[in-house]
Amino acid sequence: MNQVLANFIVIEGLDGSGTTTQLKKIVELFDKNSISTHATFEPTSSPLGTLVRQVLRKEVVTTGLALALLFAADREDHLYHPITGITHRLENNEVVISDRYFFSSLAYQSIDCGYEKVLALNDFPYPEFIFFIDTPVEDCLFRIDERKEEKELFEHSEFLTLVKQNYDKIFSELPPDVKFFRLDGRKSRESLTQEMADILTKHNIL
Repeated sequence: MNQVLANFIVIEGLDGSGTTTQLKKIVELFDKNSISTHATFEPTSSPLGTLVRQVLRKEVVTTGLALALLFAADREDHLYHPITGITHRLENNEVVISDRYFFSSLAYQSIDCGYEKVLALNDFPYPEFIFFIDTPVEDCLFRIDERKEEKELFEHSEFLTLVKQNYDKIFSELPPDVKFFRLDGRKSRESLTQEMADILTKHNIL
C-alpha cells in the first residue's frame, strides 16, 4: 500500500507553467494565517541538487540514467534528512509545500530511461495534495522565451509534449488517498492562487 504523507502539498507542471510563482503565493497565504509552513523545491539547494541543476543548465554532461539517479538521491535526502527533511518537518506539525516532486522525474527522466526504471528509483511516499498546473506546451515555451535566458536541457517543444503525455499517465494511476487537482494554466496567476486556496480551505489545511 502506498504511503501518503498528510499535510504535504506538491505543485507540478511543465517548465514555464508557473509552479514557482504559485508556490510563493500560496506560502504567503499560509503565513498570513499564521500557519507553520515550509516552502521547498526540487532539485534542492543541497550539494546533490546543485549538481542536478548544473546538468540541467548543461554545465555538466552526464547520461540520462545518471541524472535520474542524482534526482533520486537528492529526493531521498530531501525527504529523510534528520534535520531539514520533509518527514521531519511534517512530524513537527509543519505544512510542507514543494515545487515539484518525484512526479517530475517520472515525467521527464522516463523519456530517456524508461518509465519502469525511473519508477523503481522513486519508491517514495505520496503527498496528500497534488496541484497540476496544466498548461499548453506552446504557452510554456513562450513564457520561457520571455525570460531571455538560455534554455535548460529539456525546454523544447518535442520533449515537453512527451513530458505532458507522461504526466497524464502518472496522474491516472494515483492512489485513492491522494487528492489530485488539475488546474487550467491559462488562467491568471491570481485566479490559480485563489483556486488553490479555496481547495485547501475546503480541506481544512489553510
